[in-house]
Amino acid sequence: MTQHHVLVCQNRTCLNQGAIAVLTAFQAQPVSGCVVQKTGCMGQCGKGPMVRILPDDIWYCQVRPHEVTDVVERHLRGGRPVRAMLSPHFHAAPGH
Repeated sequence: MTQHHVLVCQNRTCLNQGAIAVLTAFQAQPVSGCVVQKTGCMGQCGKGPMVRILPDDIWYCQVRPHEVTDVVERHLRGGRPVRAMLSPHFHAAPGH
């Protein structure tokens, strides 16, 4: 099984947008083979809280604590990224 790394920005702007609660929500839902890590700035200030999942290189923006369950269940356990939450800066909409 591929080990996932869930990176949750904990820099100033993301912190002001609720990043601690997002980090806590991921930590409260452990997934086998998955490591949750806090990070510094990911260069997406104003679009946070930002979450990046490696090795998939999936970026989620404006993540709210109540949305973490969807990411855990659908992406980390189910292997399907949550399209509605993808950062448009890194993931263009289909057909564009």
